[in-house]
Amino acid sequence: MPIDDRKLSNTGVIQNLVLENREKLSISGVLDVLSFDDQVVIVETELGLLTVKGDNLRINKLSIDTSEVVVEGEIYNLAYSENDLDKKSTGILGKIFK
Repeated sequence: MPIDDRKLSNTGVIQNLVLENREKLSISGVLDVLSFDDQVVIVETELGLLTVKGDNLRINKLSIDTSEVVVEGEIYNLAYSENDLDKKSTGILGKIFK
């Protein structure tokens, strides 16, 4: 399907998450990788903060120029949270666990 035919979100941004066999996650629309370890990867996207949870996670590809990230490992959970940095000055943990 061409991009022009897709319905845009309220922000006018198209973001793709492609999960292959729960082992490889390709993310577009990435602004920054805020933190990562072998169990949690937190990515700032154009649509909010995306938290990826699993085991043996690793960032296989990171390209801020093309706004793409590829995470590989055993992926158990994907969750978005709002990216309202201007509203509160709480840390990243406060945003994740609110």
